[in-house]
Amino acid sequence: MRLLDPTPCELGEGAFWHPERQQFLWLDILGRQLYTAGAPSRDLPELTSAMAWVDRDRLLLSTETGLWLYDMGTGRVTERVAAIADDAPHLRSNDGRADPWGGFWASTMGKATQAGAGTIRRWFKGELRVIRDGLTIPNAICFDRPRACAYFADTALGTIWRLPLDPATGWPAGEAVVFLDLTRGNLSPDGAVTDAEGNLWNAQWGAGRVACYDPGGRLVASIPVPARQASCPAFGGADLSDLIVTTAWEGLDPEARRADPQAGCTFVTTVAARGLPEPRVLLP
Repeated sequence: MRLLDPTPCELGEGAFWHPERQQFLWLDILGRQLYTAGAPSRDLPELTSAMAWVDRDRLLLSTETGLWLYDMGTGRVTERVAAIADDAPHLRSNDGRADPWGGFWASTMGKATQAGAGTIRRWFKGELRVIRDGLTIPNAICFDRPRACAYFADTALGTIWRLPLDPATGWPAGEAVVFLDLTRGNLSPDGAVTDAEGNLWNAQWGAGRVACYDPGGRLVASIPVPARQASCPAFGGADLSDLIVTTAWEGLDPEARRADPQAGCTFVTTVAARGLPEPRVLLP
């Protein structure tokens, strides 16, 4: 795995590949920065944790007060699409991802990691609906359209669930079941993405790796990351076989940072898998 960007993010997250701009983008949640590979970072007005593309020049940002449109040309937030936690200053956004039906799944969590304060919501065609609440650190939101399911995790519980979805609309069509119980390996699931074969690639906080599991939950690959706090993977590149991984230095004392000198940097490697094109968010 090679260095993509040496800038140490306090909490790197939100990695994705913009298919029209042919660029990797990612965020530093606590640093309030938007990064584009090979370009200067941009300041953001709020804590921002996830994003998706609307068209070549507009992103949808998931922030501590809701979903906002962002203009890549001007570098400005332009319009709020949905209010989320704007009246709850103890919350911030966390993991999120566009779904294959044109919706966006956004999560919130306590700024002080309050137990059970986290929620996952889906925004679709102007409707905002709670998908799951009572989580502490919602994470690993990703989708497998051929199998009509979504995945999500609670990092604090070391668990990833699989949720059946209506293949026509993408709304939940049943109860979530445990896909992976990672407590047995003392692992903490962070961000995740699926590939073209339906495998789930999960960044594992504190373990310095991205682990790949097949649809049956069997570990099939483990990619070392040169920083312990791996946070979010994404596929990109011309053939979608490059895997970007964000990391974080959040919570590391000076001694721990000396022992983990690339903490917060962003990395990329080519893998023997092909990702899926990042879905476009459809505005009403």
